[in-house]
Parts: sequence; structure tokens; C-alpha cells
Amino acid sequence: LYGASMVLIRLSVPDDLTADSAWLETNAGTVALALFLVPYAGIAFLWFIGVIRDRFGDLEDRFVATVFLGSGLLFLGITFVGAAMAGGLVSSYASGALVDSGVFAYNRTVIYHITSVYAIRMAAVFMTSLATIWYRTGLMHRVWAYLTYGLALVPLFSIGYSLWVTLIFPAWVFMISLYILIRNLHEQPMPGPT
Repeated sequence: LYGASMVLIRLSVPDDLTADSAWLETNAGTVALALFLVPYAGIAFLWFIGVIRDRFGDLEDRFVATVFLGSGLLFLGITFVGAAMAGGLVSSYASGALVDSGVFAYNRTVIYHITSVYAIRMAAVFMTSLATIWYRTGLMHRVWAYLTYGLALVPLFSIGYSLWVTLIFPAWVFMISLYILIRNLHEQPMPGPT
């Protein structure tokens, strides 16, 4: 859901932060749909965090787990703030005074930095801390830990905004979720006769 939201926004909003607001005339509905998906993506992400923490059990390293949980919640909070600002921008566009006052350009710049700089860096910290937990505990195969470290380096140190960089995190969450679901299906005991 988060990845779909990012793609819809990326396809609707021009790259140039100084571009005028004409794109809102034709793409406001697409942006509104993308913003509609964000809360549901957030709910799903909270469940993802819960599933991951449940798998830690007694092996949880409180220090690294605190960084894991804190960065995940910060990512979610920052994402919600960016979505709320974008929703306000789209909703208030109809007044016309927004564009003339310079508030439009200011909000676009702030939203860009919130979502493309801060949120994506928190996602990278989330990934790195989880990879560290997996590496130390062996809860996931070490290949997943190494892959996660490698993938986390890209958004952590990326300089420019790229759709592909922002999609690393939701693609990674999707891969981990599928892996856990498949693994849980194979670990489920078959129901016996009662």
C-alpha cells in the first residue's frame, strides 16, 4: 500500500519543486487516492512490526529492539505528517490564494524533505536495526540480514530523490512479509483428530 501510494504520487506530482500548481488541476484525484492509502499502509506496517517483535520472543536485545521499534514508529509518524501536509495542500488549493502567497512552494519543499529525506532515512535505520537483530539471534537466515544491510545503505546515503530509492523499503517489507507467511505455513502443525 505504501509503495502504491508512492508510485501514484510520483506519477502525479512533477519532479521540479518550483513547478507551478497546474498539475493539481488534472492530478488532484490521483494524489487524493494516494493519500487515502497512507493510513491503511500505516496500519499494515504496525502489524508488520508486531509480527516481527513476536518472532523475537525471549531473544530480544532490548537496545537494538528499541532502535528498531523507535525508528519504525518515527518512520510512520513522519510519513503521516507528510501525508497530512500534502492533503492540506491539495484541499486548500481551490482557494487560489495559496499559490500566490508562496505557501504552496514552501509546503511542497517541506513535504519533499519530510518524506524523501527524513522518513526514508528512518526506514533505513529500521532495516539496519532489524538486520542486526537477525544477525545476532539467527531468527532469519544470514542472507536476509546481509541483503537487508545492503538495501538499507541505499536510502541511508542517497543524495537525490528517486522513486526507486523510496520503493526499496516497501519492496523489502513485502519480501519479508511473504517469507514469514510462507515459513509460517510450513511450520503449522497439521490438525489431528479430536
